[in-house]
Amino acid sequence: MAMASQDQWLSSSSDKNCKVNFRERLLIIDSKLGGKDVEQLKFLCQDFVSHKKLETSRSALNIFDLLLAAELLCEEDSFFLAELLYTLNWMSLLKHLNYTKEQVESLLPTQRRVSLFRNLLYELSEGIDSENLQSMIFLLGDSIPKIPMTSLGLLSHLEKQGKIDEDNLTFLEDLCKKIVPKLVEKIEKYKGEKAAQLATLPVDKETESLHQGEEEQLFSRSDTTKLLGALQERPCQNEHARSNGDRATDGALALGSMIPASATRRASPNTPNSEASTEEVAVYGMNRKLRGHCVIINNHTFTSASSLDVRPGTHKDAESLRRVFKWLGFTVCKHDDVTKGRMDEILQEQKSHPDHADWDCFVFCVLTHGKDREVYCSDGVPIAIGKILSHFTANQCPRLAQKPKLFFIQACQGKAIQPSVPIEADAMNPESTFPPLEYRIPITVDFLLGLSTVPGYLSFRHMEEGSWYIQSLCKHLKTLVPRHEDILSILTAVNHDVSRKADKSGLKKQMPQSASTLTKKLVFPVPPGALQW
Repeated sequence: MAMASQDQWLSSSSDKNCKVNFRERLLIIDSKLGGKDVEQLKFLCQDFVSHKKLETSRSALNIFDLLLAAELLCEEDSFFLAELLYTLNWMSLLKHLNYTKEQVESLLPTQRRVSLFRNLLYELSEGIDSENLQSMIFLLGDSIPKIPMTSLGLLSHLEKQGKIDEDNLTFLEDLCKKIVPKLVEKIEKYKGEKAAQLATLPVDKETESLHQGEEEQLFSRSDTTKLLGALQERPCQNEHARSNGDRATDGALALGSMIPASATRRASPNTPNSEASTEEVAVYGMNRKLRGHCVIINNHTFTSASSLDVRPGTHKDAESLRRVFKWLGFTVCKHDDVTKGRMDEILQEQKSHPDHADWDCFVFCVLTHGKDREVYCSDGVPIAIGKILSHFTANQCPRLAQKPKLFFIQACQGKAIQPSVPIEADAMNPESTFPPLEYRIPITVDFLLGLSTVPGYLSFRHMEEGSWYIQSLCKHLKTLVPRHEDILSILTAVNHDVSRKADKSGLKKQMPQSASTLTKKLVFPVPPGALQW
């Protein structure tokens, strides 16, 4: 009764003036939601907030607190909560967030956060009545725990068991055909919507996904033309041509000016007529206990069938990466000699890692042989770099949405003459020809891709001291993070450092390349205490 009175007072106050603060409006919304609504909210939010935290939530207010802490909800941008209420068919509550049903519907195509898969499971749960639920539980037998379960709980359990996911609905489809055939239409509709979503990737959509097996272009045609012109000079082949080679390397440094080092703030959906601010660029939040997870793929030895040589010196790189990212506050996991099958497993594990919701950032490093646009697994099977990145788009990995995702690739991206000992090239069957420099970086938001070399060229690795690129990267992280330099400034310093290196003959040079779609500055907090190396 007290809550009802409070609700009435708050609603009345809101009608009289617009000064009711945001938390009071959330309190009004909470007072209208029941236990079933809370369960549904927890289900819809599980891709954004850790399961452990959601399990302890007993009210909508608990969930709102989690969304506020994760910066998924604020007074300036409450659309995510509006989307959740719209999904739960609570249209009458949208007014407390200054939305109408029509406004939400118009914004969903570009602002949607809840995945199509999560929406599908919610819709299916609404179509499974108690009788159908009991029939499904009976049909599944001992694979389902003997505890009271709602339809949403059943679908969640099937997902946790790995029997269903966004790309595999065969099990669920067969189950629905036997018990609730009319729900099969919803599954078919989902498949069509998912295919359409992958085929259409609007550039201005912050939660866009990357089409599997297809790469989009980060730079405009004019930028690419400039880049090709700057790098069309090949590395010098003799002392007489040395000056030309140096000019080509200096020209490659112009790539840094093409990297979008900043981005304007997004306009709030509550103010559709406002323009993006040109104020100082915001900084990614780095205030959680742990920065995030750093994965290191370290391929040293390759199967005999692959015809790829061992990579002495790579363990030095892997250890340097492990130390520097652990120092920066990441949990680090290193995988040695990773086959294609194991690589797929690692990508799937990281894509669905529940702890991403509680972390600030994600780092993925690959040390291996390579060729244009691809890197080699330890069994000699290539995998496209774009394919690796595609697992971590906002649609594929929503727990990392709006968080920086960093990828560092130490591998050749072309063919050239095999350099002499102690320098080796991370390339397969090096030849003396250089392919045309045509490389397309996948477009997706909040990504940074660091390549050890310009595509089409070699990447060098000292057999004892490690690769030029990784060692320079670790060195500059160690020295420039304490100076509060952002990641793009650090990579510019790495470019400068590596571009000045050469083998003993002075003929073999290297130019790294970075491409960024970061929308804010990325500045790592200075680690406490002295360095321990």
